[in-house]
Amino acid sequence: MNPASNLILVGPMGAGKSCIGRRLAERYGLRLADADREIEQRTGTSVATIFECEGEAGFRARERATLAELLAGEGLLLATGGGAVLDPDNRALLRERGYVVHLHVSVDQQLERLARDRTRPLLARGDREQVLRELSEQRAPLYAQVADLRFDTGSMTAADAAAHLADELDRSWQRTAPTLGAPA
Repeated sequence: MNPASNLILVGPMGAGKSCIGRRLAERYGLRLADADREIEQRTGTSVATIFECEGEAGFRARERATLAELLAGEGLLLATGGGAVLDPDNRALLRERGYVVHLHVSVDQQLERLARDRTRPLLARGDREQVLRELSEQRAPLYAQVADLRFDTGSMTAADAAAHLADELDRSWQRTAPTLGAPA
């Protein structure tokens, strides 16, 4: 069991990290941070524009810095971007600073959930199904490497997934209280 005051959600796009994260943050009284939204607020532009102007490497550098800053505190529910696990330093940070839940979803379910989404830069390049399969092959072992718990969001709604995941977290997550005087 990994005792931690932070709860971190990792997984592919469309797994429900943001939607489920909102519900879990409320349930556990955690401050919610969505890494991609934080980057957008700090830069004043969209992830897609960052990818366009700086490339994926530029975005990943911003992501690394944002994760380090966010995870310096305690009492946080962090919804990461799908590629946050690509960087070995990010993986170490995630494991060190929180209880990590891998939200799993199949490629078919991703395609269904993301059918109308045109905001994701990695899906703008060719055959969406092929891109998602390649990303899954590359990232699934990395999600497994950092995860304390794997949870399949399957065909559940975000509300149902959050409720079922909370039941599992109540059994498996030994939440530690934030340290007095620690940044929240």
